Amino acid sequence: MDDPKEAPAPTDLIRLGDTLRALPPSCGPVRLVAVDGHAGSGKSTFADRLSAALGDAPVLRLDDLASHEQLFDWTDRFAEQVTGPLSRGASARYAPYDWTARRFLPPRTLAPAPVVLVEGVGAGRRALRPLLARLFWMDRDAEASWQRGRRRDGPEQSAFWDDWIRAETSHFAADPSVSFADALVRETPEGYVVSSGTDVTPGEHSGIT
Repeated sequence: MDDPKEAPAPTDLIRLGDTLRALPPSCGPVRLVAVDGHAGSGKSTFADRLSAALGDAPVLRLDDLASHEQLFDWTDRFAEQVTGPLSRGASARYAPYDWTARRFLPPRTLAPAPVVLVEGVGAGRRALRPLLARLFWMDRDAEASWQRGRRRDGPEQSAFWDDWIRAETSHFAADPSVSFADALVRETPEGYVVSSGTDVTPGEHSGIT
């Protein structure tokens, strides 16, 4: 009997951070790095850990740009408030959305750091990709991600999740990200395995068909 294949070792995030810092700038002086994937796939946690490996690189969360009325129709605001200023070497100023109060809060400032992480569903969308230095896709399928998110948020958010899943499915059907990803990120008990150079097709890893 053949020996079972050994599981790949977790990726050294410090070394990955060094690789990202060495990339050419993609948005003015900034290397804009996106972390995309289904809701509940672990984007926020991975982005936080990658930020720490980068010496606390700024993390822009797309939950701050989206709203109940515009779950995915935020690209104009993103360009005006975030990538426009960053491309000129200026600080971004964006108004974060309060999902409880259902209103936008006073603006936050995000300086043009060497690496800025953008995490959220749709971070690798068509309108953003020309400005990205790297695009990571969380390698967790749609149903598993959504179930994880529902457990996290509890039954009181069930109706929101029903609406969200319909919107997310429609978004990725029209504007998929996974097939353009530079690397897949798989969460394991030991850490993250980042697989680059993979030939990814929609539906193979994402649950998108």
